[in-house]
Amino acid sequence: MQLSNFHYDIPDELIAATPPAVRGTSRLLVLDRQTGTITDRYYPDVVDYLQVGDVLVINDTKVIKARLITRKPSGGERELVLVEQHGAHDDWFRHKVIYRRKLIAGDVLTIGDDTLMVEKIIGNGIALIRSERNLLDIAAEHGTVPLPPYLGRDATAADNERYQTVFAREAGSVAAPTASLNMTESTLRQLRDKGVNVVYATLHVGLGTFLPIRVDDVAQHKMHQEYFSIPTATAAAIQSAKQSGHRVIALGTTITRTLEYAHQQILSQPPHAISGEADIFIYPGYKFKTIDALLTNFHMPESTVLMLTAAFAGWDKLKPAYQHAVCEKYKFFSYGDSMLIITQ
Repeated sequence: MQLSNFHYDIPDELIAATPPAVRGTSRLLVLDRQTGTITDRYYPDVVDYLQVGDVLVINDTKVIKARLITRKPSGGERELVLVEQHGAHDDWFRHKVIYRRKLIAGDVLTIGDDTLMVEKIIGNGIALIRSERNLLDIAAEHGTVPLPPYLGRDATAADNERYQTVFAREAGSVAAPTASLNMTESTLRQLRDKGVNVVYATLHVGLGTFLPIRVDDVAQHKMHQEYFSIPTATAAAIQSAKQSGHRVIALGTTITRTLEYAHQQILSQPPHAISGEADIFIYPGYKFKTIDALLTNFHMPESTVLMLTAAFAGWDKLKPAYQHAVCEKYKFFSYGDSMLIITQ
């Protein structure tokens, strides 16, 4: 299976550089994964496709303002991006960063009134830094959200709100679970009123999400690790849905990776809390064990998230759906429109 198999052409003008003026007003392409039938709807219409007893699983991670602009004593700028949280209790006083421009061990950097020390150069553009104050607090005061590179711009004050889901609560991600950006409290309320069980899990999204695949043979790609936790109540809801013939719907590829990585533990009795480091790479040929439907957005060509979506929908059905979206001028990527892949 070659990387080039997962290429498609996307005009630059269809890449959503900014979010829609009102959250939740995006378009929704509905793809029947069994027949390949495509239906054009709007995001709130997702309520029409979920039924009583279905379980919708959402990632409640919170994006931190991980991009920090620091200065050396000489006045030179050094950009740092905090690496996502790993483990239930990561050390935010001694933490890894991705850096631009030259750094060496022992360098002293300042940001506001805070001083950071470069403790170690790990390699591949990663360093270990030490701070006397919690880096999460420093980031909250002085940082900005690290927007995806393909947006080609720095974050604005508006991005601090819009590059964050309405249900974000567990700080630790350095990239948004972007399929969730279009979800609103109003739509969630309608789903709950209909009898859909809305539950949460956490996967802290890392910058590895945006790393390109650098091998031609897809099977040789090594996936990055991301920390996840699944509460007992969520595992119990999934078990109950499976036992009663209802569906499990993942809101996004981050939740999909979480649920598929931990599927054996999720389905083992009795229900219990689960946590770990997910490094599952899902591409066509994979047999899904947990999810029955996927609410996601439109992904970059030749990306790991596109391959996951192709594995679920079938590339023979997903590629025509993407071609339809291009023709109908849907907006693509993080701030763009959404897609529901489901059997109707």
